[in-house]
Amino acid sequence: MTYKEEFIKFMTECGVLTFGEFTLKSGRRAPYFINTGNYKTGAQLCRLGGYYAACMQEHGLEADVLFGPAYKGIPLAAAAAIALYREHGIEVGYAYDRKEVKDHGEGGMIVGSKLEDGTKVVLIEDVMTSGKALREVYPKLKAVADVNITGMVITVDRQEKGLTSEKSAVQEVKAEFGIDVCSIVTVSDIIAAIEEGVVDGKAYLPQMLAYREQYGVKE
Repeated sequence: MTYKEEFIKFMTECGVLTFGEFTLKSGRRAPYFINTGNYKTGAQLCRLGGYYAACMQEHGLEADVLFGPAYKGIPLAAAAAIALYREHGIEVGYAYDRKEVKDHGEGGMIVGSKLEDGTKVVLIEDVMTSGKALREVYPKLKAVADVNITGMVITVDRQEKGLTSEKSAVQEVKAEFGIDVCSIVTVSDIIAAIEEGVVDGKAYLPQMLAYREQYGVKE
């Protein structure tokens, strides 16, 4: 079993990936739902960090610092940094932003590893719906230093066009910022895992394929 198949199985075991009929924030009715709030134990976070690290290795992403946008990205960046060292012998720093400027002590908006001009940064997030988190954190990072954002890692690429564009959020980020967004898995990977019996859900395959046909983006 590949690490991608293991991750899809892991998501279903954690109740993060479920199948059925769900009304999304966009108003679309989807046959699957991803709730990353169901990662809630130390064991789960430990495994999750390993999948981020594996994805970085697969795509050759180089980093001096892993950056986790507050708040969800903070434990994810820490877990991924630990896994890179534990499983691949690669030591990187990690950092995150404050939601509010600290006006005492060391001050500043960034906590953790110091960012300098040329620092290679990989952003760590859970999912990307619209790219809002990146649009908020990008100017914060660039205000601190002229960092080199070498990529971004998310758990699942829905490969789904936006409400006002034929591009997905991942494709829009690439076009706007020139940043490659790598996902541990894609919806295409999930469909393949169902077809191959890695996870249950064959009853929902017709709906999955129909939804992909209606809302999926062109690669």
